[in-house]
Amino acid sequence: MGSRFSLLCFLVLASCFLHCARSDGSDSQLLKGINSYRASLKVPALSENKNAACLADQLAQQFKGQACSNTTGSNTVPGTEQQFPDYPKLLDHCHLNASVTEDGQVMPACVPGLVPDVVLTNYTKSQYNQYLNDTKYSGVGIANEGDWVVVVLSTSTGSGDYSPAPPGSNRASSVHPAFDQMILLLVGFVCLMML
Repeated sequence: MGSRFSLLCFLVLASCFLHCARSDGSDSQLLKGINSYRASLKVPALSENKNAACLADQLAQQFKGQACSNTTGSNTVPGTEQQFPDYPKLLDHCHLNASVTEDGQVMPACVPGLVPDVVLTNYTKSQYNQYLNDTKYSGVGIANEGDWVVVVLSTSTGSGDYSPAPPGSNRASSVHPAFDQMILLLVGFVCLMML
C-alpha cells in the first residue's frame, strides 16, 4: 500500500509542476538583456505578455529539432520565413485569433547550446534590432526548445496586444489547459489500481 501511495503522490506532484519543468531561467535572462538593450536606447522596457509567451512556446515547439543554418532564425532573408500551415491551431491553443496578432512580431533565432550572450546578440545585432528599437512594442513572450528561441513582441493596440479571443469569436473551442494534468492523474490512477 505504501508504494501505491508514493506513486500517487509522485504523480500528483509531477502534474502540478509539469509546466515548471521546461523553465530554466534562460527566458527571463534574455528578457533582462533585451530590456537593458532597450534602456540603453532610452526605449521603455518590455513587459511579459502571457499570451505572446504561449504563442512563442507553440512556435518554438514547431522549430524544435530543426537544424540551425545560415537561412534559419535571425539569418533568414525577410520574406522567406518558414510558414506554418497549422498557425490557426497554434493561435487557437493560446485562445487567440489572428486579428490581435497583426501588429505583433515573431522573431525566431537558432543558437547551438543557447549560449546567453550569443542569444542576446542574435536579437540586438541582427535584422531583429529594428523591432527591439521600436517604441510601439510594449510586451513580449519568450520560449525556447532545443537550440531555438522564439521572441514574440506585442503592442498595446487591439491589433497587436495578443488579448484572448472573446467567447463567441471565430476561435474554435479548445481543450482546457489543465486537461493534460488530468490525463496524467488518470493514467497514474490506472497504474495504481494495477499494482
